[in-house]
Amino acid sequence: MTDATGPIELIVLAFDGNRFNGDITPALVDLVERGIVRVIDLAVVVKDDDGAALILEMQELPDDIAAAVAGISGAASGLLSEADLNELADDMKPNSTVAALLCEHVWATGFANAVRSAGGTLVLSERIPGDVVDAARATLLATTSQGD
Repeated sequence: MTDATGPIELIVLAFDGNRFNGDITPALVDLVERGIVRVIDLAVVVKDDDGAALILEMQELPDDIAAAVAGISGAASGLLSEADLNELADDMKPNSTVAALLCEHVWATGFANAVRSAGGTLVLSERIPGDVVDAARATLLATTSQGD
């Protein structure tokens, strides 16, 4: 049996005021270089003040951003379709930018293979934002400290 693909996740990051400049790229390249994630596809959607959207796929990014993401191999698969990107654009506020990344969680590939080999299937995977977890922890700590 060949290695299966690890879990794939679509990550969409929003930037108000069209301030996306590639500053997040070094952290992403670090994750790729350490084998934690593999970027399968990447695109940027820019919406101007009038609501007109410009969709930039990997090969169409401005030079400064393209240079910053050059270390991300395989990031132009075309799996983020034009329809996907148009749907993102429809949901955007004017004068904003989104970066859309399709990432494989390489770190979980072995676990995913083991689950499949054992006859298991993934039935739920949900991302819980860090601020929600922090608030729940704070509430739990406050509740347990009141009981002392």
